[in-house]
Amino acid sequence: MISTKLFTQPKLAFPLLLGLILAMIILPLPPLMLDILFTFNISLSILVLLRCANVTSILQFSVFPTLLLLSTVLRLSLNVASTRAVLGNGHEGTDAAGRVVEAFGTVIVGGSYIVGAISFIIICIISFMVVTKGSERIAQVGARFSLDALPVRLMAIETASQNGQIDEEEATRRRENVLKESDLSGSFDGVAAYVKGDAIAGMAIMVINLIGGVGIGTIEHGMGASEAFKTFALLTIGDGLVAQIPSLLLAIAAGVLVSRISDGKTDLSETLLNQITGDRSIFFLSGGIMLAIAIIPGMPHLAFVTFALLLLTIGWFLADSDTQKQTVAPANTEAVEVRGNLQPLDWSVIPSINPVSLELGLKLVKLTTEEINQPLQRSIMGCRKTLSELVGFLIPEVAIRSSYLLKNNEYSIHIDGNLIAKGQVFPDHLMVVGIPPGDLSLDGIRGFDPAMNLPALWIEPDQRSAAVAKGFSVIAVHDVIATHISKVCREYLPLIFNFDDVKALNERLHQDHPELAETLGKSITPNLQMQVIRQLLTDQIPVKNVRTIANTLIESAEKTKDPIILASDIRLALSRTIMALISPLDKLLNVYTISKELTDKVHLYINNAKGIDPNTPLDAIPIDEDFQTSMMAKMPSMLQNMRAQRLPAILLVPNVMRPLFSKLARTYAPGLIVLSFNEIPVDYKINEVEKI
Repeated sequence: MISTKLFTQPKLAFPLLLGLILAMIILPLPPLMLDILFTFNISLSILVLLRCANVTSILQFSVFPTLLLLSTVLRLSLNVASTRAVLGNGHEGTDAAGRVVEAFGTVIVGGSYIVGAISFIIICIISFMVVTKGSERIAQVGARFSLDALPVRLMAIETASQNGQIDEEEATRRRENVLKESDLSGSFDGVAAYVKGDAIAGMAIMVINLIGGVGIGTIEHGMGASEAFKTFALLTIGDGLVAQIPSLLLAIAAGVLVSRISDGKTDLSETLLNQITGDRSIFFLSGGIMLAIAIIPGMPHLAFVTFALLLLTIGWFLADSDTQKQTVAPANTEAVEVRGNLQPLDWSVIPSINPVSLELGLKLVKLTTEEINQPLQRSIMGCRKTLSELVGFLIPEVAIRSSYLLKNNEYSIHIDGNLIAKGQVFPDHLMVVGIPPGDLSLDGIRGFDPAMNLPALWIEPDQRSAAVAKGFSVIAVHDVIATHISKVCREYLPLIFNFDDVKALNERLHQDHPELAETLGKSITPNLQMQVIRQLLTDQIPVKNVRTIANTLIESAEKTKDPIILASDIRLALSRTIMALISPLDKLLNVYTISKELTDKVHLYINNAKGIDPNTPLDAIPIDEDFQTSMMAKMPSMLQNMRAQRLPAILLVPNVMRPLFSKLARTYAPGLIVLSFNEIPVDYKINEVEKI
């Protein structure tokens, strides 16, 4: 009834065990009960050792640290009970602490108590100095490296999940296993101290039992010194042995579990057999060495020759087995495809290319871990949200992975798998910008803001208050990286925008204006829509106003299918949106214009190109070298001059020339805005700064 209740109500097991431990410490136990408990202790240790040898993964026996702790406490409590029996009843005979203690003492002592004591001490030394020490060190190193590798392993799982190599369910399972293994490694590091303390306690208890037993026997019970020594030596050694054998077995079990590097498929016995027999030549070499030792005069020839022949026989057997496996059947007249057990290649071996990806040096991986609430992912998501609201389509998720090719504090940003930008940050510091060149009030590492390439100072977190008090901007590392990603994404919007985004914009249009969406689908293909929107994004024009864009495309598509001309028509329809981006408050535009001579020259370029090929894009008109050199010199000068006045740098040109000048500006003066006269609303005024 009790056993049935125990298995159906497992929560009762721990209270019962706790009660048993307290009973052993407080109450005197009869010899029969001690026999039962000692036998149970030995059985438990053998069971645990065999289980440790048969697991294929450390997680299959994750309860081991707790079980090791409980068995240690149980064994020490049993030592207390047996010590009470030995010292209290030892004068009555060698069976005072039970038949198990007596039997072990008799076997180990044999005919000499000195030999028995030395044998017991050797067992204690093996347990404490060899097995326990080794297990403790392996547990310490394993815990440290497990914690160090935790961010990298989690990052590898995230990368595999984002690349489509594993599904989300498998990724979740692997993340849980990694965290469990990390917790388990830390538990092993702590529980190793219990194993070490158990071995020390066993030796101390033996000394106390022997000295105390001889003293009690001679003083209280009138035994002779020789008789007392023999009786209590046998009981002490037997008691110590029945405690040390389970302790040694559990120490070996701990060593087996923490030292094994498992493939997750085979147990210890199979792994040992496979790896030892993996090279048959070692058996021939070992057999030869044993034969050489056997011929040395004075050696036990029979023993060495026997094992030499055994090793050579095993080697021959393995060689013969390999030969049979490699034997090929006679060739048939028909060709036969030979594939063996190799799995065919499939598309899973080719890694997916993410639209936007971030690679981190090893010291930066910790910014992505759940232990510190994943600050990098949160900052990136915030920047994605802000940029998506600004440009009008959803910026894709940023794939994050670690890279051994980067320095520890470096990161790199990739668009469509191509390296676009790199940066260097200091993960345990804060970035301060806006510090005057001669200001030395803050201590830190001189560097640069990776996104803006401006001078910056990296300070310790405890200097944050001082920096803020001086009016400087203080930025966390994860925000620095996220801002850099946002800047790169904004510069490469045309590459990021793809067919999926066209589909998403059309679906949104269909929700709000179903008839308009249906008409647009009949008027223009998704491919042409993508080309037109990419033209707008190239000029940093947001595509939020899908209704206006759709209306313009439907109207203009009847006249042309040129994406540049269609984009120009949309720009005219969005002229007030463009003005709101350039000069939201001031309706006076300070602009550069082009002279009549330059206008005539560009018109000539366009006419000549269209005369040769009417389909020549307006942003790919052939121009002469002098004109190109002139723009290379003048455009940066215009940009620098207007920025010095804190004004938007604008070049105003005829509508047909805007694509060509816009492309030149992106090449020679990024940031110079090229507008056409048609794009200026009637209520805006123009101030001509200079004519070029």
